[in-house]
Amino acid sequence: MSKTISYDLRTLSRRNKDGSLATQANRTRILAQMGNQLHEMGYHNLRASSLKEKHVKALVERWQVDALSAGTMKNRMAALRWWSEKIGKRNIIARDNAGYGIAERQYVAHETKAVQLEPDKLAQIQDAHLRMSLELQREFGLRREESMKFMPSYADQNDHICLKPSWTKGGRARVVPVRTDSQRDVLNRAHQLAGKGSLIPPDRKYVQQLRLYEKHTAAVGFSKLHGLRHEYAQRRYQELTGWLAPVAGGPTSKQLTPEQKTKDQEVRLLISEELGHSREQITTVYLGR
Repeated sequence: MSKTISYDLRTLSRRNKDGSLATQANRTRILAQMGNQLHEMGYHNLRASSLKEKHVKALVERWQVDALSAGTMKNRMAALRWWSEKIGKRNIIARDNAGYGIAERQYVAHETKAVQLEPDKLAQIQDAHLRMSLELQREFGLRREESMKFMPSYADQNDHICLKPSWTKGGRARVVPVRTDSQRDVLNRAHQLAGKGSLIPPDRKYVQQLRLYEKHTAAVGFSKLHGLRHEYAQRRYQELTGWLAPVAGGPTSKQLTPEQKTKDQEVRLLISEELGHSREQITTVYLGR
């Protein structure tokens, strides 16, 4: 990437800290990637303030050639719109992604995205705080950021955990029940490790811990660890309904009896709350329909 666009985009990100730290880090990464791609396509010496419709069109066409998923393209368009807004050029990007031929995101899962936390890989991660965060993700369906900012002395309320708004996506506090011996064991060990603090060591900042998380998990072969939330949701669904989730080989909505459909709806609402969502519909991403 040219030094000019690289410097401009980093400066733009530093001056506009919208969203959580994880959102900021992800957006900065996406912007850097777009700067690289524009440079590769011949737009040299480009400034962040020079973004035009032709640049947007060139990027979208490249992503389509690369056959990126609808979800990935929508994330990149969101970053592009953020960029255009910050330089006062909101109108150079259409408000509707359909105008660029970007399909609607697929919200109903047809195959499971659940992943397992393989013990041999977990044991290879040397950092005890990172290992504990991964175990919390598995046991409670936490997001990555939540698992790192987790303070056991605050969260552990015996029969449930409380998540602070400052830990969560969208600043939405929530409660997740403690139901199993394995959950209690993880919490007890988290207390011993963190004491009154969080699962980010005192000498590190969140962004530093995030980078270590990404580096260490990749090094041992862990990938797509958001799938731990999918695994939690499917485990809870089976526990509460008595049958597998549709995406895991269980009956579809059309195959349920009226009584089972009522139960299915109740369970989906509960799981949605435990995962930190407010809509039952989002559970189709984790469970299928």
